[in-house]
Amino acid sequence: MAIYKLTAFEANGEKILDESIEAANDHEAKVKGEQLLSENNALEKTHRCTSPNGNLILFHR
Repeated sequence: MAIYKLTAFEANGEKILDESIEAANDHEAKVKGEQLLSENNALEKTHRCTSPNGNLILFHR
């Protein structure tokens, strides 16, 4: 399992979500990330999820 990093921000730059996600692969991390964003009403906020080697898995601006 690898550790992915999920962050979400308000329009003013305030960080509203900063989570580590443990997942077996990029697809699983993306699904878990979208679920966390949805649970925190941040799906439409600026967000990103990166893999352990720096790949961008999720991004919304």
